[in-house]
Amino acid sequence: MQFRDLKKQYQKYKHEIDTAIREVLLSAEYIGGRQVSELEEQLAEYVGVKHCISCANGTEAMTLVAMAWGVKEGDAVFVPDFTFFSTGEIVSFQGATPIFVDVDRDTFNLDATKLEKAIQKTVKEGKLTPGVVIPVDLFGLPANYPEIEKIARKYNLLVLEDGAQGFGGNINGQRACSFGDAATTSFFPAKPLGCYGDGGAVFTNDDELAQLIKSLKVHGKGDNKYDNVRIGLNSRLDTIQAAVLKVKLQAFINHELEDVNRVSRLYNEGLEGIIEIPLIPEGFYSSFAQYTIKLKSNEQRNNLKDKLKQKGIPSMVYYTKPMHQQGAFANLEFDENDFKVTNELCNIVLSLPMHPYLSDQDIETIIREVMLNTC
Repeated sequence: MQFRDLKKQYQKYKHEIDTAIREVLLSAEYIGGRQVSELEEQLAEYVGVKHCISCANGTEAMTLVAMAWGVKEGDAVFVPDFTFFSTGEIVSFQGATPIFVDVDRDTFNLDATKLEKAIQKTVKEGKLTPGVVIPVDLFGLPANYPEIEKIARKYNLLVLEDGAQGFGGNINGQRACSFGDAATTSFFPAKPLGCYGDGGAVFTNDDELAQLIKSLKVHGKGDNKYDNVRIGLNSRLDTIQAAVLKVKLQAFINHELEDVNRVSRLYNEGLEGIIEIPLIPEGFYSSFAQYTIKLKSNEQRNNLKDKLKQKGIPSMVYYTKPMHQQGAFANLEFDENDFKVTNELCNIVLSLPMHPYLSDQDIETIIREVMLNTC
């Protein structure tokens, strides 16, 4: 059994993927081939924004936006404490200071009430200038953008949606990667829409921001690649990855997004009342990058993980350590009491196998083993 079965996906779309890759090999346009611009157009249309700018990976997608916005030393950037390291890393990379904010226990996402308190505390201290908030669409569920954007406007903050895990989710029909002032996603293979290597993209309705990011991602180019008008990066999505993503995007739209939600419904039916299952608020739709349950204790979580492994069932812990406890941020000051939810979640969460090709038999097996080892 696979945690996320990329082999089955390839087997189903082998002809289409092989053909797409072969076209690139025959054209020899490995960088900047037509498939890249075609993919960007298709992604922008799907998400519902004017611009999609592809790049090398999801981390650099966020870095490009931070560079374009001029995030710098002395700025405070608000980041959820329960997320992957890169969201805070790109802040420090710019010389700014990440301010970690606890999350909502039900959704795993940035807690809007605690966000406002963190902003007020930062303003009162007067050491840093609040500039940006980076909500994360954790495990496929969009963050609470209606509330977060309201707070951001109140304090004149820019909002960067980290949609690395959220692509395909929506809030009342508005799709992930269309929120805030800009959004980013990752095409890492295990993401809801993944390629066969690294890849990422920036989404925005801001024409000027789009043009600036197009320059920054190719060494700060001006009219051509030998006219360099600013310091930038080398951050391009290669043509083979774009060709693969074009095939996968159609599969994602045609059935994969609905299929993972079907898997989640079957999990919910079997596990409700046994353990804490994911909560999807009314009006929200998840792309289920992960199906994450909560156990009663660290001991119970670890025991279940071990028992599942003995039965050949993979599971993962996202995340074992809060952002504020990462060694790279050891220079930052914090109050441990501000992160009670995140500290608890790191001890009790467990993600079960989740992908569009999970069979009913495998789902039943997983549910049975969870029930046997938690009751």
